[in-house]
Amino acid sequence: MIFLCGINGFNWKDEKLMKEMNQEIKHRGPDDEGCYCDKNITLGSVRLSIMDPSEKGHMPMFSNDENLAIIHNGEIYNFPVIKEELMEKGYKFSSGTDTEVLLYSYEEWGSNCVEKFNGMWAFAIYDKKNAILLLSRDRLGVKPLYYYWDGESFIFCSEIKGLLKHEIERKANEGVIYDYLYHNLVDHLDETFFEGIKKLRQGHNLKLNLKNKTLEITKYYDLKDKIIQKEDSKPSDIRRSFLKSVKRRLIADVPVGSCLSGGIDSSSIVCAMRNLGKDDIKVFSLVFPGKSIDETEYQKNVVEKTGVEWNRTTFTQENLLKDLEDFIYTQEEPTMSLSMYGQYRVMKLVHENQIKVVLDGQGADEILAGYHWFFGYYFSELFFNLEWIKLIHEINFYNKVHDNFSPIRNMLTVIMPIFIIKFLWMKKNNFISKDFFKLFSNRKNKYMMWNAKTTNSISLLAEIYFSLPQLLRYEDKNSMRWSVESRVPFCDYKFVEEVMKLPSDRKVGSGMTKLIFREAMKGILPEEILKRNDKIGFKTPDDELLKKSEGKKFFKGIISSREFKKRIYWNVEKIERMFEEHLIGKYDHSQNLWKVVILELWLRRWINAKR
Repeated sequence: MIFLCGINGFNWKDEKLMKEMNQEIKHRGPDDEGCYCDKNITLGSVRLSIMDPSEKGHMPMFSNDENLAIIHNGEIYNFPVIKEELMEKGYKFSSGTDTEVLLYSYEEWGSNCVEKFNGMWAFAIYDKKNAILLLSRDRLGVKPLYYYWDGESFIFCSEIKGLLKHEIERKANEGVIYDYLYHNLVDHLDETFFEGIKKLRQGHNLKLNLKNKTLEITKYYDLKDKIIQKEDSKPSDIRRSFLKSVKRRLIADVPVGSCLSGGIDSSSIVCAMRNLGKDDIKVFSLVFPGKSIDETEYQKNVVEKTGVEWNRTTFTQENLLKDLEDFIYTQEEPTMSLSMYGQYRVMKLVHENQIKVVLDGQGADEILAGYHWFFGYYFSELFFNLEWIKLIHEINFYNKVHDNFSPIRNMLTVIMPIFIIKFLWMKKNNFISKDFFKLFSNRKNKYMMWNAKTTNSISLLAEIYFSLPQLLRYEDKNSMRWSVESRVPFCDYKFVEEVMKLPSDRKVGSGMTKLIFREAMKGILPEEILKRNDKIGFKTPDDELLKKSEGKKFFKGIISSREFKKRIYWNVEKIERMFEEHLIGKYDHSQNLWKVVILELWLRRWINAKR
């Protein structure tokens, strides 16, 4: 019995306010809601039922002695094994839920219970006897959890919009805005774009003493410590581990579908589902007929091999402009581009087909060196290891496969002194106003890409810091907006640890990415997918949207507005010049142009708008 939900709470009694918070995140759980209050705390939840929608899974859920109360968003895949262990210790269960197992795991092992779980979770346990509130988030941060703490009032919620039902000052976090505009970073810290609102980091517990109002945050999982010892698994080991991960995520009493882009990651999931005997699979794809970014051909290869039901969607300029306000509201914080709007449309399609659960491929590129910029780090690794003959061979392989030498430029960026990198980076981002840049130019970002020198070191940073956290935020917000639960097999911590222990050349080389995984999936994936060497994903035509009549008019209206021109963040004249250069095709400035517009729309929707 598994429930995916939204959870809320605060450290005083107010049932009316809790109901307002529940209503604000009702899209996360339209099937049921619950509330509990006493003098110390108020807890609430909304529930999306994936297995057994009976009252036995109603939350908050209480222990038999009613000392413990829990609200839980997520699923513990190995809960039957833990339940058996607890039953041997004398615990009695009244339901088949993983939530009840989680509750008694805390009673038996305290906050260390999280080390026994394999799953995705964000939960809160109220220990009445000890006046303790424990919050926890899963190892890789698949499920979100935000909080506000001023030393007196403590509030938490699955989404920021729930927190904003309280009288919290809406103020932009300008340090995070700087990281977004200058470093292209989001979701990299415990800070959010809202001053004073934080998120519990992945692999962390938070303990609030409700009597003396002290707050303690501890890290219970560090991926870096798990992968110190390098191991070279066989393709058969990787295949077995991946299939186990997919199988864990097929548990449900409702139909389980999958997103299908046509790339190796999503295609592997769909083919694995069929390989594991799953029938009546519906898959959901984004298509752009006639455009270079269209992946219909590859999606069709997977559909023909597996016989799944294929559902497709696309969008027009008019769709985007109509949905943009809701997309900004859904994501709650700025996105790096419009590409995640494509995912928003796919999840809407899933909802329209009455599917509650889909599997998706987030997390594969970070651990399997799936992005082509990984080659720059691989080449620099060979350079620093004095493997120059192999480096020359690898450069030639890449050129033979892709007909370009772009990784050499990336390699030079990696090996050159950091002060030169920073100088070039500043020139690239000269649309940022000098005054704003001066305010935060000394802001430290020790986990920047330019601090990594090897394939595995950049892979680790991508997994825990600058890439996967933002993708998981996009995934959760887009799916739950449409009351859809997204599961991510490539984020199974056991699979992640096994892959991250591999040597670099087992992941990338000979002009190809994900080498060992391609070997592992032979016989399961169509040959056309195994041989793919490009990278598209849910890409959207951002550059074109700025050039079309309505998009051009919309963008011009934003950057010529008084609100936009008054911001301290950017050089308006430079942005206007970039826009003109983009329109005539001199340069593709779409990434930075959309970045500033998305930020402006976020400021209007969340900061400047009346409550």
